[in-house]
Amino acid sequence: MLDIVLLFLDVLTAGLLILFVLLHAGRGGGLSDMFGGQMGGSMAGSTVVERNLDRITIVTALVFTFTTVLLALRLD
Repeated sequence: MLDIVLLFLDVLTAGLLILFVLLHAGRGGGLSDMFGGQMGGSMAGSTVVERNLDRITIVTALVFTFTTVLLALRLD
């Protein structure tokens, strides 16, 4: 039962990680440009939306790594 839950969580976080990486700004913009991030005196750093997206992506990557390692250890 635990293997099924871990596998489901691993696949879910893998899909979310792909989505979050694709939402990041490339050379020409990204999620921050969709919400007007470059308009009106933004600082040299990224916008609040981009910073939050960075944090969410990091947490998702950590969960994905953790579940993948747990699945690998349970298969032995």
